[in-house]
Amino acid sequence: MSTDSPPAAPAGAEEPWKPRGNPWLIAVVVTVAAFMEILDTTIVNVSLPHIAGSLSSSYDDATWALTSYLVANGIVLTISGWLGKLLGRKRYFLICIFMFSVSSFLCGISGSLTQLIIFRLMQGFFGGGLQPNQQSIILDTFPPEKRAAAFGLTAIATIVGPVLGPALGGWITDNYSWRWIFFINVPIGLAATFAISLLLDDPPWARKQKAPLDIVGISLIAVGFGCLEVTADRGEDDDWFGSSMIRTTATFAVLGIGGAILWLLTAKRPAVDLRVFKDRNFATGTALIGAVGALLYASAVIVPQFAQQVIGYTATLAGFVLSPGGVAVIILIPIIGRLMKFFSLRALIAFGFAFMGVSMFLSAHLTPTIDFRHLVLFRMSQTASLAFLFVPISTITYATLPRALNADASALYSMARNVLGSIAISGSTAMITNLRQAHQSQMVHWMTPFRQPYLDYLARARQFAAAHGVAPAAIEATARQHLYVEYTRQISMLAYNELFMILGMGAFMVVPFCFLLSPIRGGGRPSGGGH
Repeated sequence: MSTDSPPAAPAGAEEPWKPRGNPWLIAVVVTVAAFMEILDTTIVNVSLPHIAGSLSSSYDDATWALTSYLVANGIVLTISGWLGKLLGRKRYFLICIFMFSVSSFLCGISGSLTQLIIFRLMQGFFGGGLQPNQQSIILDTFPPEKRAAAFGLTAIATIVGPVLGPALGGWITDNYSWRWIFFINVPIGLAATFAISLLLDDPPWARKQKAPLDIVGISLIAVGFGCLEVTADRGEDDDWFGSSMIRTTATFAVLGIGGAILWLLTAKRPAVDLRVFKDRNFATGTALIGAVGALLYASAVIVPQFAQQVIGYTATLAGFVLSPGGVAVIILIPIIGRLMKFFSLRALIAFGFAFMGVSMFLSAHLTPTIDFRHLVLFRMSQTASLAFLFVPISTITYATLPRALNADASALYSMARNVLGSIAISGSTAMITNLRQAHQSQMVHWMTPFRQPYLDYLARARQFAAAHGVAPAAIEATARQHLYVEYTRQISMLAYNELFMILGMGAFMVVPFCFLLSPIRGGGRPSGGGH
């Protein structure tokens, strides 16, 4: 039997293996390493204006610091299973953590935007191996009946990371320097490297083995996912298909990903084993976690965006709107772990998506005068639904999958969540712009002297300006400026409310697909039909 192409043996036929170290200690240290990388996907966002000013560049140019990270990260996520086979999982994981720390330090001392983009590429390249490896380590360290609790740690890191990132990044930047958002990774990364080198050992199937270099497959993956990330991240700024660059990258994304799928399905020794998708639970679970990633990242972007652009919050205060939602998830995950023993996982997952749909619909009642408490409650209801999704989906996705395929499966699972999440970030931002334009065209005909409400509002604005000491010659201009500001706020509010309705409908549309999963409880096995 070749180690390169292990057969899909029944899970029950696999020989038991136990780690030498304490499983929970191993789970904690590998999750800390993954959390560090997840945090870096969002922590930079609110610091971009400061980075641009400090490095004497435009804001538009500074966004390449985000794009470069996402490009490298998206490519490596997919092939991390192959790299783990080539180097051995423990060795590859240690290289990723150590070099991620080094890259973070280099980002912090960057003297130009070019240097920062190069070091962010490095950070994304080495960071891309952390999440899939953490997932596969937990799969191998814990037996199926105990994985749900261990996946609770993963869920906390995956959900709290994007939630904490903007708040932490804003606070660090406002009180210290943007460079410290990178420097904080260094001591954490070095400590994790030391702990993992002592605690972790590879099971027989995860040690260094023959992994032939699939140049064609890796090249197609790199081109496809690299161009996809550039298209998604830069499309809105560059006028989408009005830009020759976006048309080119979109074309290469389609050709690269399409070509990669065809090649990986037909190659004798592919870089990524797509046979994992023959398992129905894995295929469905991967699609569901992709939907979760899209909804999580889209909502995590538009909530603070609304708080800043419509209500006028600072970046730090807007970030704090997200933080209580992370606390809600931490509280709920142990409760969900208990519920998993009594309810089928697919029922809990379906409830989670329905809960998310309801919370999105409730959030579609924003007003320009909404207070901090209500905004936090809206976000907490959205985030709380994620507790019903992450652990059950992770548990059932791998329940019927042979452990020899865990590495490739973890890579594809993490890729689906992250890539769809990054696309959702760009897509939600673009939709806000388009919805604003649509509502502006609908409302503009009300903004005329032939409409009495318009004249009444303008009269009140004049009275307000006069009461606050505005010079008589400037009252008219001040009143019209006030009217225009309120008009744009109303347009923005309608756009955000409509986007929340769209996200809610998207969550409800996913619910029927949950019942393609096998009827499993907790860490048990299905009665049949898992593959």
